[in-house]
Amino acid sequence: QVQLVESGGGLVQPGGSLRLSCAASGSIFSIYAMGWYRQAPGKQRELVAAITSGGSTNYADSVKGRFTISRDNAKNTVYLQMNSLKPEDTAVYYCNAQIVGTWGVKSDYWGQGTQVTVSS
Repeated sequence: QVQLVESGGGLVQPGGSLRLSCAASGSIFSIYAMGWYRQAPGKQRELVAAITSGGSTNYADSVKGRFTISRDNAKNTVYLQMNSLKPEDTAVYYCNAQIVGTWGVKSDYWGQGTQVTVSS
């Protein structure tokens, strides 16, 4: 089995910063792309940022210049540094990873979600 465990969400004032972490564990052979999605109340889940195993990144226009995604392949962990947070960044943030298990099959895995609330 494979698990993604997120941490780092919380309540922050506008203009503040948070750092999310997501660690993959279990029967992992290799990890391809990793990313962060978010879902606000009444809205569809959307891609925030993604990073390939080689380090290439992709960001939603709404977070470019404010958020930075990175990963530590040795720790099977992906991070999302969020700066200059705005109330519209409020959402549940989900980690996603494309993982090949030791049984040889690549699948999409999701974390349980972590709440980020930006409010004064």
